[in-house]
Amino acid sequence: MYNILICDDEPDIVNALKIYLNDPAYCLYTASDGREALEIVGREDIHLILLDIMMPSLDGISALAKLRETSNVPVIFLTAKSEDTDKILGLNVGADDYVTKPFSPLEVTARVRSQLRRYMQLGGRGGTRSSETASIGGIELDDRAKTVTRDGEPVSLTPLEYDILKLLITHPGQVFSPKEIYRAVWHDNPLGSDNTVAVHIRHLREKIEINPAEPRVLKVVWGQGYKMEDKR
Repeated sequence: MYNILICDDEPDIVNALKIYLNDPAYCLYTASDGREALEIVGREDIHLILLDIMMPSLDGISALAKLRETSNVPVIFLTAKSEDTDKILGLNVGADDYVTKPFSPLEVTARVRSQLRRYMQLGGRGGTRSSETASIGGIELDDRAKTVTRDGEPVSLTPLEYDILKLLITHPGQVFSPKEIYRAVWHDNPLGSDNTVAVHIRHLREKIEINPAEPRVLKVVWGQGYKMEDKR
């Protein structure tokens, strides 16, 4: 059973999402603003959050910033606008994905399943495990235990960050374009994916690099993409 929190101040949106996610495998919780959402997360074991950006009392951006102080639970932002600025703003504060209103039932359910699958596999609560381990420049990924360390110290990654790291660290020296990373990690059409990937790469650098401004292993190849390489 997966516990999913729907947070939106529009009752019609909440009711629509409850219909879309009407599944015996899901236990649905609802909140009308960010404060209520944080209260629910504090007392329940929530596995995924659908979070509106524009809400009274405490908006989605502020609520997610607070949530990310203690939790890597997947968050899918619900935005009423289609502009990239809203999407990138959400990703910058730690969102894992987004859907734009009005959204289709198929899109919502597909994104929910995708995020839950990653989260459960990363947390070791389901899915197929691999015995692979990979390391470079002091960064070590153990895909069997779903753990990452930097110079022996544990690093806490979101499911998407983990998947990006796994792709790059298991192909040292190979350059992946943003579109290739998006296809491999999001399993979706990479249209407009460059900014989304760039934001997640920045977050990943902040966690695995000693000095993110001068990365030692996660490198950008200008005009081509990203690679992991240790040339100290």
